[in-house]
Amino acid sequence: MIRIHLGLALALAGATPLAAQVAAPPAPAAAPATSPAPGPGWAGSPACCARLVDEVRTLLRDSMARAGAPGAQIAVMRNGRLVWSEGIGFADLEQGVGVSTTTRFRAGSVSKALTSAALGLLVEQGRIDLDAEVQRYVPGFPRKRWPITVRQLAGHLAGLRHYRGDEFASRARYESVLDGLAVFQDDSLLAEPGTRYLYSSYGWNLLSAVVEGAAGRPFLEVMGGNVFAPLGLTHTVADHADSLVAGRARWYSVADSGRAVVNAPWVDNSLKWAGGGFLSTAEDLAAFGDAMAGGRLIRRETAETLWTSQRQRDGRETRYGLGWVVRQDSAGHRWVGHSGGSMGGTAYLVVYPEERLVLALLVNSDQPLVGLAPALAARFRSETGP
Repeated sequence: MIRIHLGLALALAGATPLAAQVAAPPAPAAAPATSPAPGPGWAGSPACCARLVDEVRTLLRDSMARAGAPGAQIAVMRNGRLVWSEGIGFADLEQGVGVSTTTRFRAGSVSKALTSAALGLLVEQGRIDLDAEVQRYVPGFPRKRWPITVRQLAGHLAGLRHYRGDEFASRARYESVLDGLAVFQDDSLLAEPGTRYLYSSYGWNLLSAVVEGAAGRPFLEVMGGNVFAPLGLTHTVADHADSLVAGRARWYSVADSGRAVVNAPWVDNSLKWAGGGFLSTAEDLAAFGDAMAGGRLIRRETAETLWTSQRQRDGRETRYGLGWVVRQDSAGHRWVGHSGGSMGGTAYLVVYPEERLVLALLVNSDQPLVGLAPALAARFRSETGP
């Protein structure tokens, strides 16, 4: 396992380094991509935008330095136009390869938001009833003490468990989403569906089987043909561990009490495509968020169904819709999105639907940049007009 002292990671992120205790890797083969000039869709003066981008870039680099994150990608869209996209730091420390705007990062649980679009399409087509029992679409899934609906699955109200032990780091290969259900399908529910919000990526494993059953095609074909291709998300793919994927980043973590950057453990994400198994870029995720806000893939009213907070039976809001968190910023403006953690990666997607502002941030380290993406998105919203 290669180890790079955290001081080197700080230097790569653009901050003042600690005294490095190992030799630096070779210089990148190509410098990380820089942002284009703000486009005409930006609501604000070019001078304001340039200043804001500089400030946000500094904040991001400082956060990367504190977390020991080697590389990151950020993209901002407003009113359908990409106004800033940049790669920062290194995609591969050993080879000295810089992050570009086409480097593929792990999307983690932002994959749930992507999958929600396929769910919305099938609802619009009348092929999925959100309040139907899951066995209508996945007849082989064992019945539990209480019935489970599709809506409850998508809103983490089904009572299904989350990962246990080392399941998050699974190295097993699953040939289909139905095969992956075997990991949890015989377990008892943790609560009666509808009564408690219990975050469960396994609920989204089952939801991918629902999508597959309703569409009559393999889940990954549905996502590729019905979501990614129509939106031109050419860099969003399944994270196949046994395949060569152009532009895929290397994955990192921090060990030794935060002093050393290390390679993250090898995993096979075929267990959890819908819940956390896609690769993407910040530009693709920003385009996806903009398409959802602009009604370009599913109708805006369908998106609003996905963005409406669910409620427990006692009436309390969960602040989670169907594949999307639902929040307000400090000024009371609504935003929706998702964060994602994976082996060696973190991801963030923030969408202000009313302002049609989207920010996507991807990092090739599993050290979270807590609260950063919503804060950066709020800066862009507040400083570039309503």
